[in-house]
Amino acid sequence: MTMTESGFDLAVIGSGSAAFAAAIAATNQGRRVVMMERGTTGGTCVNVGCVPSKALLAAAEARHGANAAGRFPGLSAGQIPVGFASLIAGKDALVDQLRTEKYTDLATDYGWEIVHGSATFTGTVDIPVLDVALNDGNTRRIEAAHYLIATGSTPWAPPVEGLEQAGYLTSTTAMELDTLPESLIVVGGNAIGLEQAQLFARLGTQVTVIEALDRLAPFEEPEVSQAIEAVFTDEGITVHTGATLNSVRTENTARIAAVRTRTGRETELRASHLLIATGRRPVTDGLGLDAVGVKTGTRGEVVVDDYQRTTNERIWAAGDVAGGPQFVYVAAAQGTLVADNALGDAERTLDYTALPRVTFTSPAIASVGLTDAQVAEAGIRCDCRTLPLEHVPRALANRDTRGLVKLVADADTGRVLGVHVVADGAGDIVTAATYAITAQMTVDQLAHTWAPYLTMSEALKLAAQTFTSDVAKLSCCAG
Repeated sequence: MTMTESGFDLAVIGSGSAAFAAAIAATNQGRRVVMMERGTTGGTCVNVGCVPSKALLAAAEARHGANAAGRFPGLSAGQIPVGFASLIAGKDALVDQLRTEKYTDLATDYGWEIVHGSATFTGTVDIPVLDVALNDGNTRRIEAAHYLIATGSTPWAPPVEGLEQAGYLTSTTAMELDTLPESLIVVGGNAIGLEQAQLFARLGTQVTVIEALDRLAPFEEPEVSQAIEAVFTDEGITVHTGATLNSVRTENTARIAAVRTRTGRETELRASHLLIATGRRPVTDGLGLDAVGVKTGTRGEVVVDDYQRTTNERIWAAGDVAGGPQFVYVAAAQGTLVADNALGDAERTLDYTALPRVTFTSPAIASVGLTDAQVAEAGIRCDCRTLPLEHVPRALANRDTRGLVKLVADADTGRVLGVHVVADGAGDIVTAATYAITAQMTVDQLAHTWAPYLTMSEALKLAAQTFTSDVAKLSCCAG
């Protein structure tokens, strides 16, 4: 049986951060909203991404700290007891709590319905409608003035011989394990791969990382890559950069990965588990986009303009599915933008110039703005300085000087164009840097801005001072 419902101002496909931000903004305008979700309410971040991974990262860091503090004398890191099942149970409880408080209860409070089923566009380009195959076997037809595609992304694995047959973990399924892997090969040395590798290594798994490009964190500054690779090496994580996964096979219960190194030599790596962290792809399968004239790009992303409108003027897209930066805060901002533009004719756009990013390793990696290579490519004369954390009083007090702060500036104007950090609290430092870049501050202004002593954020001011001073010759309390 098919029921038809009309009169909606906005019909949202998906229930993650972009979807909820748009629905909240629309209902705040007094508009009528309906949301469709074929899986678990809440999207990637709360269910399988940010929240569960960071909860386990915190537990892994605590265990690592206990080992460093000598609380388990005579035991190596891999021998320190860890109740992995209890960690997973605690993670699941947190996810359930946040999903309820920040998603399902919110929808009820704001007054929109979440329809559980798979939505497909039908109708025509001029009059698109949604047919929703409900989880109970019935069908609902939804007609709305505007539609938002906010279906997110999913882990992607490259076509590697034997990979499917051997079986592998993704960033999603790794969070669902009930026993700790004895050994793990992580394919991919960018943000997700780095976080997962250090997480499992600190819980006691023997970890090897394979990265096809010539360094870990390949899209960060070279100094950042060098710093995080040194951290991994110190913590017993084996790293192979410039290495390509050619094939996988199983031998008893082990995965055997055939890898070609940067020298062209082939070698085999063995582990109990294999985790593929080679990126994510937009989820558009089954949406029927062709029927309503919505174009997709080469990676399957929904093509949008600066206003988040697709090639159909009544259909919009936001979040990972639209192919932009894959951050939950970007998805939320784009979702709100859609509500403003679709329902309020705001004609608003987003400025990504000072968009920060954080990789939650320990120490963390954080960046905002341009790299020195990007500045050079833009034809701007670059002036850069790198401050090792050994010159930051807080890092000295913490007994952890692993890391750095790099400032990238316009040599002619002194304007700060980029900041790149490896440090405990790197995300907090780069938040301050985001404000500085947004305000178009110069290095000199940053060097003379107040910074509280014995904070990691003071590193930003100290890095700015390196443009004119030798910070090694400054008093620690008189910067």
